[in-house]
Amino acid sequence: MVDIATRVYNHRWKMDPIVRSLIDTDFYKLLMCQSVFRNKPDTIVTFSLINRTKSVRLAELIDEGELRAQLDHIRSLSLSRGESTWLRGNTFYGQRQMFTPEFMEWFEALRLPPYHLEKRDGQYELTFEGKWPEVMLWEIPALSVLMELRARAVLGRMEKFELQVLYARAMTKLWEKVERLRPLPDLRIADFGTRRRHSFLWQDWCVQAMREGLGDGFVGTSNCLIAKNRDLEAIGTNAHELPMVYAALAETDAELAQAPYKVLADWHEEHSGNLRIILPDTYGTEGFLRAAPDWLAGWTGIRIDSGDPATGAEVAIRWWQDRGEDPRKKLIIFSDGLDADKIIELHRRFHGRVKLSFGWGTLLTNDFRGLTEGDALAPFSLVCKAVAADGHPTVKLSDNPNKAMGPADEVARYKRVFGVGQQEAMAVEV
Repeated sequence: MVDIATRVYNHRWKMDPIVRSLIDTDFYKLLMCQSVFRNKPDTIVTFSLINRTKSVRLAELIDEGELRAQLDHIRSLSLSRGESTWLRGNTFYGQRQMFTPEFMEWFEALRLPPYHLEKRDGQYELTFEGKWPEVMLWEIPALSVLMELRARAVLGRMEKFELQVLYARAMTKLWEKVERLRPLPDLRIADFGTRRRHSFLWQDWCVQAMREGLGDGFVGTSNCLIAKNRDLEAIGTNAHELPMVYAALAETDAELAQAPYKVLADWHEEHSGNLRIILPDTYGTEGFLRAAPDWLAGWTGIRIDSGDPATGAEVAIRWWQDRGEDPRKKLIIFSDGLDADKIIELHRRFHGRVKLSFGWGTLLTNDFRGLTEGDALAPFSLVCKAVAADGHPTVKLSDNPNKAMGPADEVARYKRVFGVGQQEAMAVEV
């Protein structure tokens, strides 16, 4: 097992690449990329870094030259032969050849396109613009680089034994969470922590700890590289990016109202089984389910990623019941801001009523809260989102208005079209 503290200490002498591979990314990005490659390959999309935690002034913590060096390194990466073989030949969700030969040929030739970086008001403005299948693959590595460089800036002030103690405490903190989760019956939990991890090495350690500590209760990781290296299941389906871009391309209110369902119709043609997971909250869960076509009720399950998770689950259960489906045969995936307490609470409330799964993210792979002076390593909310498509702004409403994004006039229009009324604001921490 890697001595993480020593490796961190040695960063003072040699740059250690933060992103080691194009598959050091979330599995759902590759699944979505293949869908986009097939359906909308020439759509021009802009992605932009958004720091929701303004108090963390990244441009004052992270050296611009080091940031550019890491981003330039990512642009030099291409698939290795072993990575290509794994993607082409592995079985994902019971399906052989998940990725088509046409997509793989394109992916094997890919180098990520240029980026644009500026400093403004203590923050970095980092944007990527180009064909959707290419620029979408910047999201996860860009976030990983910013998060780890921020951690390195803090860790660089520590001496060797201080680092050893820090990581020992962080390991103990995670292991205590694992011990609390272990008794839960029929537990299914996956690592979803790539995008805001403390570091690659730390995420890899967390995955190994979960595997040993939870056994069959740990079902895999969203990180493709770690899944490949550790012989684990790669976990993931789709994300808000798809309906946001499809909606931005809609020319009328009627087309806008149908955009989230058009996304899933395209997805339905490509995938079956456990990949048919609905993510309903992009423009409000209740409105989405109220207007959803009947064929969606037959899908495997729903992922709940904003708002109060228990409320969202109850809404989903009622929807299935109203559509003549047995909720006990359906899967609910909780994935928003989870930690051990919330996982235990949700498991106790819904176990036996539905099939349950948990995507544990930032507070699995980046929980250093309370371990440094001034809480300098506390996780924060950093995202990289599609903000425009073919010159039209994107909008996300969410079930939590504090996660909403887009121009005010477009947000108002989307609320009208999707029938979104008063929403309860909740703190966005990670």
